[in-house]
Amino acid sequence: MVGSRRSADDMSIFEHLAELRKRLLISVLAIAVGAIALLLAYEPVLRFLTAPYRDLCAADASLNCDGALYALGPIDGFSARMRIALWGGVVVALPVLLWNIWRFVVPALTTREKRYSYFFIASSVVLFAVGAYLAYWTLDRALEFLIGWSGADVTQNYQINKYVNLVVLMMLSFGVGFLSPVLLVFLQLVEVVTPRTLITQWRYAIIIIFIVAAVITPSGDPITLMALGVPLSVLYLIAVGIGALLLWRRRKTAVA
Repeated sequence: MVGSRRSADDMSIFEHLAELRKRLLISVLAIAVGAIALLLAYEPVLRFLTAPYRDLCAADASLNCDGALYALGPIDGFSARMRIALWGGVVVALPVLLWNIWRFVVPALTTREKRYSYFFIASSVVLFAVGAYLAYWTLDRALEFLIGWSGADVTQNYQINKYVNLVVLMMLSFGVGFLSPVLLVFLQLVEVVTPRTLITQWRYAIIIIFIVAAVITPSGDPITLMALGVPLSVLYLIAVGIGALLLWRRRKTAVA
C-alpha cells in the first residue's frame, strides 16, 4: 500500500489486488482529466497537428494538395476529436501513469533500487517528449515522400480520421520507442541482463531495433524508419553505458 513500509513479501494477495485497483483508478482519472483538457483545446491542437501538412502544401504546389482535411461522413469529425482527446489524455497523464506503475513495482524492489524512482520517471517523460517531437518534426518529410509516390497527377484529399490516426500513431510509436533505454537501464539494475551481454550482442540489437521500427511506424516510409532507428541505436549504446556505470558504482560502494 502507499506509504507502507512493508515489503512485497509481507502483503497478501488481496492487498496486492487492492493496490492494483487503486493504481488503475488513479491512472484512469488522470487520463480522463487530460482528455477533457484536450477536448477543450481541440481547435489549437488540431491546427498544431495539421501544420506540417499545410506548410508542405503551401511550399510546393506540384504536390497537388491544399492542406485541407475532409470529413466523408457525419461522425468523422466527432471520432477524430475523440481520438485526439483520448490519446492526448494519455500523453498529458504520462507522468502520473509512470509514477503509479513505479509505485506498484517498488514494493518488490530493494531500498537501493528505489532511489532511482525520480530518475526513471523524469527521464521517461523527457525521452517520450523527445520521441514525439522527432516524429512531428519528420512528419512533413514523410508526407512529401508518400505524396511523391502517389504520382504527379494524383490530387491529395485526406480524410480527417486517417490523417489524425497517422500523426497520433507516429508520435506515440516514437515516444514509446524512446522509452526503451530506460527499460534497458532498469533491467541492468535488477540484474536481469548484464552490460557485457548487451554490448556483445549490439549487432543483433540494432537489427532488431530497425525491424521493430519498421513494424511500429504507421507510415512505413524510409525517412521515418531512419528517424526512429538511428536514434534508438544510439540510445541503446548510451543505456548500456549508463547501466554499466551504475553497476560499477554499486559494486564500488559495496566493497567500500
